Amino acid sequence: MDLALITARQVLILFFMILAGFVCGKTGAIKPEGKKTLSELLLYLILPAMILDSYLIRFDAAIFENLLIAFGLSAALMLGGGVIAAAATWRSKSPDRTMMRFACIFSNAGYMGIPLIRALYGETGVLFASAFLTVFNILVWTLGYVMITGQAQPRAVLRSILTCPSVIAVAAGLIIYLCQIPVPGVLVETVGLVGDMNTPISMIITGLTMADRDLRTLLKNRDLPAVMILRLAVIPLICLAVLRLLGVRGMVADIVLLLEACPTAAITTVFAVRFAKSEDLAASSVVFTTLASMVWLPVYALLVSAV
Repeated sequence: MDLALITARQVLILFFMILAGFVCGKTGAIKPEGKKTLSELLLYLILPAMILDSYLIRFDAAIFENLLIAFGLSAALMLGGGVIAAAATWRSKSPDRTMMRFACIFSNAGYMGIPLIRALYGETGVLFASAFLTVFNILVWTLGYVMITGQAQPRAVLRSILTCPSVIAVAAGLIIYLCQIPVPGVLVETVGLVGDMNTPISMIITGLTMADRDLRTLLKNRDLPAVMILRLAVIPLICLAVLRLLGVRGMVADIVLLLEACPTAAITTVFAVRFAKSEDLAASSVVFTTLASMVWLPVYALLVSAV
């Protein structure tokens, strides 16, 4: 129950930040080019700084073991979600079936998930969440890329993974953590302060994304209900049931489950625009799963803590 109440409180805080971004977008206080600048700032500086900051701790064998478990569970749940999404949409005749699957498989772990995990579990939680984010980036630029484009370009995919700021931050953080490389206190504080901007900037960008869209038009998309049910309910609940049946419990498992239950990833709209694929469904999936998650995430947290 405590986890659910804390989650509800944090989700409400995130909602007000999203609302602030929405108002700024609707009133023109932040222009579209401002949103792009904030997104790049988040992707290339703030998020990597927050991830790196979580690794600037004293080495602990138990924590490292849990980190490896987080990598394994993250891969298992995301790939399992892909199987569930493919099976659930197998007979769909929709021309947007591929985008439906993409929107169901990839959760908004970076923008929505990590701020929530940080509020719930602190820097140790971010450390384990970084494992999920690393697996996410690898899968989105391999499995996701092939799904949307219909073709595999190994060099381009490998380049995208190796140049991903979050992946680089995890690699650098692991080296510092495993080798216990001393980092001057002034740099540690600087990295921490930059990383602290992640939550408000992420939520403001989410609000700006909503402000860019005609919500009434997006709500009419016929594939939206299926995406919302699969992304928010079916996949997270099956993942929860499987882990509990296997006896997998504890903070690491709960963190991965909460990240898997987050709304559709913001990168869904990026891929849709970049490759001219199902832009309306991508936008509606991101917007309305995010809105629904404000209610659903505390409920799911209650289930995770109670089961």
